[in-house]
Amino acid sequence: MDLGLKGRKAIVCASSQGLGLACATALAREGALVTINGRTADKLVAAAAEIKAKTGADVKICVADINTEAGRATLLASTPEPDILINNNAGPNPGKIEDWDYAMWLAAVEANMLAPIMLIKAVVPGMKERRFGRIVNITSAMVKSPSPTMGLSTAVRAGLTALSKSVQHSTVPFNVTINNMLPERFDTARQQFMAERMVKNEGITLEEARKKIADTISAKRMGDPEEFGDACAFL
Repeated sequence: MDLGLKGRKAIVCASSQGLGLACATALAREGALVTINGRTADKLVAAAAEIKAKTGADVKICVADINTEAGRATLLASTPEPDILINNNAGPNPGKIEDWDYAMWLAAVEANMLAPIMLIKAVVPGMKERRFGRIVNITSAMVKSPSPTMGLSTAVRAGLTALSKSVQHSTVPFNVTINNMLPERFDTARQQFMAERMVKNEGITLEEARKKIADTISAKRMGDPEEFGDACAFL
């Protein structure tokens, strides 16, 4: 199936690994002109090489911290007039409300709500003028089904969800869509972190921890990031 993405300019945030990398790879495979982003140049170079090996496509690299105004400006300047924006960022640590101090709340709001909102704000006017735009926010399944330990992540990502629903009323008539993808247990570095946390807290092996995570899923396996990337490209 031709998704009609050939030549479309795409920005994929936090895409040196995990779900961001999977989305960038899928978009590159479809012929989009992809800019990958992260804070570490070496990881981005490796990611670009991986995308090239899998798709034959060259991607642009932009080293920038999207949690800062300067970083967002650098990213937007690297790819003027983008057709596609994939918002993604690392999530805050799990815990309970007693664990999260004021500074941690501010950091989570900045990274997982304000950073993507500011990028949406920056790209929407041009997308509406050109009458094409696709924005996808990678958030979390916890937005719809909060877990006891993910309250910090859930709270700030829910704010992004609400904002997106509000904004799309004014963008859809101009062929600019905003969708949210809500992943849960995909086999990425994030789930490796969660498994290692279980090893430390519960005194079990890494294999046992991974199985315990997988057993919470109906399919009894973690998701494959490539599956997620393909769904992102379709949207």
